[in-house]
Amino acid sequence: MRAPEFWNHKYGRESAPMLRTLLSPLGWLYARATAKRLADADDIYDPHIPVISVGNASVGGTGKTPVSAYLLESLTRMGVRACVVTRGYGGREKGPMIVTKKHTAAQMGDEPLLLARHGRVWVAMDRGDGGRAAAAQGAQIIILDDGHQNPSLVKTLSLLVVDAEIGFGNEYVFPAGPLREPVKAALERTDAVILMKPYSEYKVDEDLLTQLKGKMVISASLRPSMAVPAGKLYAFAGIGRPNKFFDALLRAGADLVESMPYANHYTYKETDMKDLLELSQEYGAKLITTEKDYVRLPKAIQKLIHVWPVSVEFEDELSMRRLLHPLLPVAKR
Repeated sequence: MRAPEFWNHKYGRESAPMLRTLLSPLGWLYARATAKRLADADDIYDPHIPVISVGNASVGGTGKTPVSAYLLESLTRMGVRACVVTRGYGGREKGPMIVTKKHTAAQMGDEPLLLARHGRVWVAMDRGDGGRAAAAQGAQIIILDDGHQNPSLVKTLSLLVVDAEIGFGNEYVFPAGPLREPVKAALERTDAVILMKPYSEYKVDEDLLTQLKGKMVISASLRPSMAVPAGKLYAFAGIGRPNKFFDALLRAGADLVESMPYANHYTYKETDMKDLLELSQEYGAKLITTEKDYVRLPKAIQKLIHVWPVSVEFEDELSMRRLLHPLLPVAKR
């Protein structure tokens, strides 16, 4: 689903008051169910190796996948046998299975395919089983992707990724707002917050910083890995917040003639691609999308689409290194 506008904090807590009031009881039930699931978990697997949880308090679009990719690539480069354990949202395989180059997004989900470019990735519907499989095959550190509300593994370090532009939105729990659980509950289980800014110079709202007071906060931003293509561009994206992608293209100097948002993890049909190709041709523009969308496209279509990859860049990378240092195998410290 696409996130409704009234979820975002920039529209104020007074936006759509009637709808929010009607949906609030459902949000209360959702929050209660999450709290009960976490409190009642009795089959928590301890792999006896460090587990780094990367998650968020909201239903998507914060930038946690680039953070998981950074951790996997950095640890692997250090010579650590690190891996990601992920649910594989949108894929049909239940696992536990290691992602390979032969797999498709339909099998594994889009995020596992992206993460597998940086190191070993396990897809497991039951992430406890994924942790067991990873530990049995010699993993030294597990990165638990989207793990903040998942109690299946004993966690050593819990990172909460927060979108600096919208913060915690209207602070209501789904479906009245974007949250998976109340802010206080999410922060209580957080060791450090990764505050994801749209660009490095972005000024973070003081109210959000006040909410995060008392927590270790590491600011980061998404850095384009390449220049935008020259000429007219028609952008499309099916991610948590498509406008983040469109705005980033404009800031990078793209000649953006039109943009088309889709729901998060949207499965593109042949008719969708035919329509997009026809619309872009009417503008005399090239189609461009995100890496996450690109891996969901049919192979025959991919060669017709430009992709604009991004990676995470930390303002204080030394702080991230210090967080990771105690988790490294003794020989790697």
